Amino acid sequence: MEQVDTVILGAGAAGLFCAGSILRQAGERAGRIVVLDHARAPGEKIRISGGGRCNFTNLATGLDRFVSGNPRFAASALAGFTPGDFVALVDRAGIAWHEKTLGQLFCDGSARQVIDMLLHRMRGAELRLGTAVAGVERAGDGFVVSTPGGPLAARRVVVATGGKSIPKMGATGIGYDIAARFGLALAEPRAGLVPLTFAQQDLDLCRPLAGLSVAAEVSHGAGRRRTRFRDGLLFTHRGLSGPAILQISSFWRPGEEIAVDLAPDADVAAALREIRGQGGRMAVASALTRWLPARLAEAIAAEAGLAGARLADQGNATLDRLGARMNRWALRPVGTEGWRTAEVTVGGVDTRALDSRSMQVKSVPGLYFIGEVVDVTGWLGGYNFQWAWASAHAAARAIAAG
Repeated sequence: MEQVDTVILGAGAAGLFCAGSILRQAGERAGRIVVLDHARAPGEKIRISGGGRCNFTNLATGLDRFVSGNPRFAASALAGFTPGDFVALVDRAGIAWHEKTLGQLFCDGSARQVIDMLLHRMRGAELRLGTAVAGVERAGDGFVVSTPGGPLAARRVVVATGGKSIPKMGATGIGYDIAARFGLALAEPRAGLVPLTFAQQDLDLCRPLAGLSVAAEVSHGAGRRRTRFRDGLLFTHRGLSGPAILQISSFWRPGEEIAVDLAPDADVAAALREIRGQGGRMAVASALTRWLPARLAEAIAAEAGLAGARLADQGNATLDRLGARMNRWALRPVGTEGWRTAEVTVGGVDTRALDSRSMQVKSVPGLYFIGEVVDVTGWLGGYNFQWAWASAHAAARAIAAG
């Protein structure tokens, strides 16, 4: 049986970074490292991220930017490897980058530069692509990893297989299967950062507006549990998408409502009364274009039975209803577009099973889970890559110290 020191399952962001970090921290003590992936190319999610420019981290990284059953779990790993630490690697690799809004950092050039950097860092490890893993079993103080080319005996196994999002890129649920094999609990995996779908009454408005994008604030929950995002909202043939919707999808559960504010900086009802007093001959739809594109303004006026109606002819009660529709549009999605278009997986291996400093399974020494397979999910905007780097670094540091 082939003998190795560490097997890393998954050649995505977390797996590649972990391999390189073990080598950089342990040197010759790292021993033999093998990275396995069933895909034909490494780092496929990196390649397509950020429109091909890779949103590789976010300067605003903090615990409040992650969804988890245990919000404090990620603190140690994130403190141990910061966005600045990854930027330093990017700078040393000579990769030019720029900051967009909200602290998002992107390559000036191709995302392929980040993949190349990760591959360069892990020189000395073996990368075996097109190699599916059938399973992992405990064997004495180590493990046996089953592959089509024969079993590998390893002292340590790092599971960096990702979640179920974007199956066309090769995503599977094998990481969850391995966790179950070792008796670990799962927080139910579900599609995150994904467009929401709606019933027919809402689609009657959305479909004719497909392709139209507006700025909006989308919220979920109430009181202290209320979550809100202000960003772009996109109408689609199946419902709503855009950054604000993708963000809220990670918090939404079936049966729950979301609220959309199409004019987050205005009290629309009060403003319409003021406009009515200044120029009542104006059409209702024309008044709404102060905040909305003409197509959407006309659609909302028509939905309210005010197509072609003059603002001067509307009473306060009508304007209040129209204002509520603009500032507090209550919607109940029927679902999401699912794994096919989800950017991440929410949920995963229950963090209570893991040591937060090392990502090692508490009950199974030598077994580690890192990256998206763990129940830690970042907001849109580079946070999930930062979690991949940080959790991989934490595991690598523990392995190197051992």
